[in-house]
Amino acid sequence: MTPYLLIGILIIIAYSCQILLGLKQIKHFNQVYGSLRKQGKVAIGRRPGKIKSGTIAMFALDQKGDVLDAKIMQGVTVMAKFKNKSQYIGENIINLTQTHDKVSKENKLTQSAIIDARKLYLAVASQNYQESTTLSPFTMLRVQLSGIFKKM
Repeated sequence: MTPYLLIGILIIIAYSCQILLGLKQIKHFNQVYGSLRKQGKVAIGRRPGKIKSGTIAMFALDQKGDVLDAKIMQGVTVMAKFKNKSQYIGENIINLTQTHDKVSKENKLTQSAIIDARKLYLAVASQNYQESTTLSPFTMLRVQLSGIFKKM
């Protein structure tokens, strides 16, 4: 067996493992979201990570915006799982600012995800929320190439 074939097989195995573990993480996210959704509205904040770890904060809320349950997932790999954050239960999501004593004790990535959840909750509550759509990398490439060809 040539070294190139061996490297190719290892890459295919690694990619397959990445896909399977990613699907498992999505299933875990859906289960946690479903359990929170049964309790009430759910505010989700995220702080995507490219090099640093990504963070997702989810809060189950009652009609007044009080936190019924809180879960946070943070990690670089697909092995990250949601952890309970019971210290936020009973707090109103409107009060979860960066200066809040419980939020300020969290790391910067978690703070950012909590602030994002609060911001999205307030935007949806005020009926002022518009979801932005981002273009896929292939669409961006096509747009850039078409711009180059138009200049020629």
